[in-house]
Amino acid sequence: MWSDNETSEDLLGFKVHADLLIDVIKDDSVLPVTIGVFGDWGSGKSSILKIISESLSGKDEDDLLDETLVLYFNGWIFEGYDDAKAALLQTIIERFEKHKTLGNKIKDKARGLLRSVDWMRVASLGFKNVIVPGAAALLSGGTSLIPHLVSKLAGINGTELAAKLSGDGAEDFIKGIIKESPEEESKLVREFRDEFEDMIDKSGIKKLVVIIDDLDRCSPERIIENLEAIKLFLNVKNTAFVIGADPRIVRHAIEHRYKTNAIENAGDKATQNKRIVNDYLEKLIQIPYNLPRLSDSEVETYMTLLFCKLYLDVSFENVHTSFAKHREQNRYSVFGFADIEAMVTDEEKEKLQGNLSLIASLAPIITEGLNGNPRQIKRFLNTYTLRNRLVKIAKLGDFKQDVLAKLMVLEYAAPPLFRQLYEWQAGKNGEPSEIVDLEELADEKDLETIKTRFKDWSEESIIRWLAVSPRLTGVDLRDYYWISRDKLESSLSGASLVPVHLRNLVKSLLEYPAGSVVEKLVKDEVKDRLNGAETEIVLQLLEKALIKHPENSKIHKVFIEMMAVSVPQADQVYKAILPRIDQNVIPFSLRSEFQIAERKNPEIKNVIKAFKKGTSIYNALNQK
Repeated sequence: MWSDNETSEDLLGFKVHADLLIDVIKDDSVLPVTIGVFGDWGSGKSSILKIISESLSGKDEDDLLDETLVLYFNGWIFEGYDDAKAALLQTIIERFEKHKTLGNKIKDKARGLLRSVDWMRVASLGFKNVIVPGAAALLSGGTSLIPHLVSKLAGINGTELAAKLSGDGAEDFIKGIIKESPEEESKLVREFRDEFEDMIDKSGIKKLVVIIDDLDRCSPERIIENLEAIKLFLNVKNTAFVIGADPRIVRHAIEHRYKTNAIENAGDKATQNKRIVNDYLEKLIQIPYNLPRLSDSEVETYMTLLFCKLYLDVSFENVHTSFAKHREQNRYSVFGFADIEAMVTDEEKEKLQGNLSLIASLAPIITEGLNGNPRQIKRFLNTYTLRNRLVKIAKLGDFKQDVLAKLMVLEYAAPPLFRQLYEWQAGKNGEPSEIVDLEELADEKDLETIKTRFKDWSEESIIRWLAVSPRLTGVDLRDYYWISRDKLESSLSGASLVPVHLRNLVKSLLEYPAGSVVEKLVKDEVKDRLNGAETEIVLQLLEKALIKHPENSKIHKVFIEMMAVSVPQADQVYKAILPRIDQNVIPFSLRSEFQIAERKNPEIKNVIKAFKKGTSIYNALNQK
């Protein structure tokens, strides 16, 4: 099986992207610069950042190649700090101070900068956790803002001041005082930049490169704090910041932070918020670089290399070297079994041949089903490998690996259809007649009949899945579903690998306040924002929640609203849940929600028909 950790070992052919960004960083004429390496969760951003880091500095963070200091941070480590902005600044300065060759040169400068960072932390906490005398002692070095604060605080009645500093509005109170003297705040920022630049000069390095990874795993508040920290360095010469993130998550964090500050009556609010987000990103990120989705040939090559890494020992290094040369000569063709056959032993060849033949046949539908996402591909192959082990341990006879792989593509790409096929085969000794009809119709390209008889199976990607080998007609599917029961019983395996932003979104959906908020949340954050794979994950998490709490009207309302705005597969997932829960506990008060939803999307009547007769919800929906 394969580790899910980031690595500088390039199995994706992404070194070309890293080399391009390294070339930009080495160009002194573009510095200072902030580069955004943008891509979906699991798209390979971290691997590119690792390649950049090691290429510029070596594997030891105290190395100084070409007098360049590289500092690598995982943005997520600052998630639990009271102030991520101050934590990042402090960590950067401390890395300088503790460097084995630079530390003695800049010790005094570093200490002065750390005092400034302490002040920023105190200000951002709004004095809620640090009392004024303690702050004054901490900041004995002083800043230009302290007199301003002291004079303002001294003019407030003691009882009133204590109440303001201990109440819920303490942070806004302190920020209000600071905003009364914007020239002082600007002076602090300017002085910090000047002092930091002076520290770089004293250190003797020619260039500072700060790499921040996994920013998109943070909460919106922490993302903004990290970005605000980076803004402090925007005009510091000889610096380059490289940020790895999903741009959708960053944009959402900016919207979350600034939408409440939008000016009323200033035109369309949505347009205004979009402008604010765009302006913020354009000022912060000078060079946005978007990673492309893997093509069919790249997916096949990637899976080939993963299996080579799993089964080959010493010879894998030769295979990897050959792959690198292949990419330079022809980046569009597959690097497959024919390219490595001469480099491996007969024993290794035997281990590889079956897997690589399977990869070649299924690569196109795996690419489409998993959106060309490297992390999803690796998770898919890990599950595939684990189930193959189970086949051997359980001693299942006449078991075809290609059938398993084909079914798993459906399981990952369209979970509701995977479950429907399970239900079809369950009552027919593993050989459902429906799959026979579907494969024949797909061969004949009779899309009209498929739409009429099997509407949910009529999408182009599913038609291609039906048509690709191996055929499922005549195959007893019971054993295949037996080893897949982890997915049938638990909506989402490997929940810890679910992207943070999707877990947060589901939490928001399940905790929405009363009123019409859920309608906007579903449309803006699910229907309009998520891609197919992300929507599937959200639906699976919601499914798990509803099976556990079928009496919870909020979860039902989220599904109803999803069906109303035609979120893909929402109706199929909801219908598949109904036979698995006690429908007697479903609140009959949902009647009005269903009626409103049906007016928006008449297809919901097919869901309503799935309720059991005699239950309170069925009676409520069918009363005259």
